[in-house]
Amino acid sequence: MISVLFPDAACFTYDLCGKFQSPSPEWMHLTRNLVNFELMVVTEGTLFIADEHRSYEVHPGEYLLLPPTVHQHGSKKGSCSFYWLHFIPGIPSAPIIAPSDPTAGSVLDEFHAAPPSSYRLEDLAPAQLPSNYPETLCIPRQGTLSSPNRVIILMKQLQDTSLRFHNTFLNNSLTAAVLGEINCQSPFYRTYTSETQRTQILQDIISYIQYHSSESLKVTELARYFGYNDKYLSSLFHEGTGMTLKQFILKSKMDSAMAELTDTNHTVSQIAYNVGFQDAHNFSTAFRKLTGMTPGQYRKSYGNRKLSFE
Repeated sequence: MISVLFPDAACFTYDLCGKFQSPSPEWMHLTRNLVNFELMVVTEGTLFIADEHRSYEVHPGEYLLLPPTVHQHGSKKGSCSFYWLHFIPGIPSAPIIAPSDPTAGSVLDEFHAAPPSSYRLEDLAPAQLPSNYPETLCIPRQGTLSSPNRVIILMKQLQDTSLRFHNTFLNNSLTAAVLGEINCQSPFYRTYTSETQRTQILQDIISYIQYHSSESLKVTELARYFGYNDKYLSSLFHEGTGMTLKQFILKSKMDSAMAELTDTNHTVSQIAYNVGFQDAHNFSTAFRKLTGMTPGQYRKSYGNRKLSFE
């Protein structure tokens, strides 16, 4: 995938930002020279836009990151809504001006009035991390956000801050935060995540499930709690444990039930309720499927063990 690499991940210069709502289904993006970077995060409809290299379709929950170009234009009419952010990588040493004379050079030439090597484009697979990552941000030119609301919240904050305070440092910092968030939702960052970090995530999930085993847990709720896409979280858990999330949730409930069966005199109905089942029959069926015994048989097998609560 074509990706934009920013060697100086902490250094960005804010230009402008806002939210655009197309006035009608007949709207088409204007034609212009794009003299700095533009990030667009679509919330409604489909954005049809192009540069001199190719056309793009950007759907809700997706973003597009366009480098400077001599010919940004709409490729098709359509109704859409999106947040937009213009920025410059690094701190420009000279004003960036679009050339009026085609022989004067491209916008990219003018853009390099900013510090040299402020960005580069590379065609990378997710496993091909650039050197010095993550100090070097690596953001696919177009992608789907796993948590678009996290990006939108930051862009709303940047828009409000820009209008309210006019503080250069704050605007630049929030611009870096927006791009950093998108970087962290990219496949490159997931590749970068170390085994230790994966282990910590898995342990956090396991601890959460075990602590909440008495509740009616769902994969979608777990994903929302940990801030991941449910499919990604399920895949990560299965890869790390060899079990699906549903299997582990059921196993945790049954582990708690087995402890109660052997260490308390609670009825099967009470134990079923304690581990999140509303029906003792369904609990018994699930218990037998996992252990090969009914709850009563399991308790009887430990019947010689004398219980004492003194």
